[in-house]
Amino acid sequence: MLEKKLKDKVALVTGGTRGIGAAIAKELYNLGATVIITGTRSDYTQPDDYQYICADFSNKDSLYNIVNQIQDKQIDILVNNAGINQISPISELSVNDFEKVQQVNVTAPFMLCQVVIVGMRKRGWGRVVNISSIWGKISKAYRVPYSASKFAIDGLTAAISAEIASEGVLVNSVSPGFIDTELTRSTLGVDGMNELALQVPVKRVGTVEEVAKFVAWLAGPDNTYISGQNIAIDGGFTRV
Repeated sequence: MLEKKLKDKVALVTGGTRGIGAAIAKELYNLGATVIITGTRSDYTQPDDYQYICADFSNKDSLYNIVNQIQDKQIDILVNNAGINQISPISELSVNDFEKVQQVNVTAPFMLCQVVIVGMRKRGWGRVVNISSIWGKISKAYRVPYSASKFAIDGLTAAISAEIASEGVLVNSVSPGFIDTELTRSTLGVDGMNELALQVPVKRVGTVEEVAKFVAWLAGPDNTYISGQNIAIDGGFTRV
C-alpha cells in the first residue's frame, strides 16, 4: 500500500485527461492528494476521483476564467502539463501559429504559476513542476514554435525558482523523451515506435508511469533541495 505522503495537499494538473497528464494525476491521487485536472473537452465525463475544469488555453477568455476559478483555492502542487505542438517549416508558419503555441505552452504556465504561488508563499510550502520536452534541451527541424516554447519554460522555471525557493516553494521542469502514449502509437505505429527505441541508449521508449512517478517525487515532501532544474526523462537520448 502506498504511503499517503500527499495527504492534505491539493494538486492541479493541466492537461490531465490523457497520456502523461493522466498518469501524473493518478500518481498524485494515489499518494493522497486532492486532484484537480483540466482538459479542453466540455463533454468530458468527470472521474469520481478528481475535480475537472474545462479550459482551452489557446482561448484567452478561457485562460483568464481558470485563473479566476483557482485564485481562491488552496493549490499546493501545480503541474503545468497541457501543451500543443505544430510541426511545420518556418517558411510556412504564420505569426498566429507561433503565438498560439506560446500562449498554451508558456503564457498559460506563467499565469497559473503567478496565481498559485501567492498561496504557496503564504503557507511556506509549494511545488511546481513544468512539463517541458527533450525539444527544450535540444532541437529538431520543423519544431520552431514548440522548441521555442519549451526552451522558454526552462527559463521560466529557473527565474521563478531563483525568486521564491527560499520561501519553501520549489520549481522544476521535467523533459520527457520518447514516451509510449496513445498519441505516439497512433501517430507512429508499431514500426515507428521500434525505430525510435533504437535511437535511445536504453533501447526502449519510456512509459507514462515512469514520468509520473518522478514528477510526483519532485512534487512531494521528499524533494527538499532540488529547484530550478530541467531534468530529462529520456533514457539518455539527449546525452549522446
